[in-house]
Amino acid sequence: MKQRATEAIELLKKLISTPSLSTEENKTGDLIEDYLKSKGIPVQRHKNNIWATNEHFDEEKPTILLNSHHDTVKPNGGYTKDPFIPVVENGKLFGLGSNDAGGPLTSLIATFIHFYPQEDLTYNLVMAATAEEEISGDNGIISILDKIPEIDCAIVGEPTQMRMAVAEKGLMVLECMAKGKSGHAARNEGENAIYIALKDIEWFKTHRFEKESKMLGPVKMTVTVINAGSQHNVVPDRCTFTVDIRSTDIYDNVHILETIKNNIESEVTARSIRLNPSFIPLEHPLVQVGKGMGIETYGSPTLSDQAFLSVPSLKMGPGKSARSHTPDEFIRLDEIEKGIETYINLLDSVIRS
Repeated sequence: MKQRATEAIELLKKLISTPSLSTEENKTGDLIEDYLKSKGIPVQRHKNNIWATNEHFDEEKPTILLNSHHDTVKPNGGYTKDPFIPVVENGKLFGLGSNDAGGPLTSLIATFIHFYPQEDLTYNLVMAATAEEEISGDNGIISILDKIPEIDCAIVGEPTQMRMAVAEKGLMVLECMAKGKSGHAARNEGENAIYIALKDIEWFKTHRFEKESKMLGPVKMTVTVINAGSQHNVVPDRCTFTVDIRSTDIYDNVHILETIKNNIESEVTARSIRLNPSFIPLEHPLVQVGKGMGIETYGSPTLSDQAFLSVPSLKMGPGKSARSHTPDEFIRLDEIEKGIETYINLLDSVIRS
């Protein structure tokens, strides 16, 4: 296991040294492709997405997708270390993307390599290192779902401290426009669009959907941006505001959107409704085996590529979510070793059962 971890850490150092901002992941794509080929594993590629199947892939068997991403956000101004130079200090590997999601990605690659040549598995494995996760881009995982083999379930590698996120909130962003009638502010004329918007904003603030998710809690709706008016003496006839909505496994985005349209006066336009909540049944073999290993389950408030998957998926990986997108991002070396060990033990129990 230590050899697997050592190789994963060396790969992660190379990934950190290779800038891979979202939409600019071609060089890390090359790196991952070459690394898998060096292990004797044939790979396929679409844009900056790399994938491979186990050596004894059998179309008659169900398939588990192992997925994580190799793009990163831009480094913020708070870094005290060079974000593109991997540095190990006190058992921590520092560098942009080390925690989100280089550690989970390289740990899943090491796990896939472990199982790649093995025969008589009850499940196939597909390893996919994908792009544009940080921006939910069209050239990321969504662009290869019709190209990889049909999958039955997935493990998505994100920093969860190797806990099992069995549910994940979805995201929907709404642009709302309240329409009034302009007039002079000194006279009793016009219809103030701000006042119309305020009533709708109050609805977003106070409305509670009837059902709550056991794992994710209530649907959360937050007004985050508002704009109206051009000068002090004119009653504004337009007021626009933006609403951030985090959906749960109880209500999908379409249902939430219809409820909103039926309850507010403002016109509503959804930027996208495709980032739906994700969940995996608690009786699923991956979850049952994980719980038998003493792994904690929880509901995740953060979004991942799970949103694009139509099959049951489990979010799980080494590292800690709170470190993501922070200055001097890091992952502990022992987290990677433990992550690989846990992934292998979990899958070994499932695909040999």
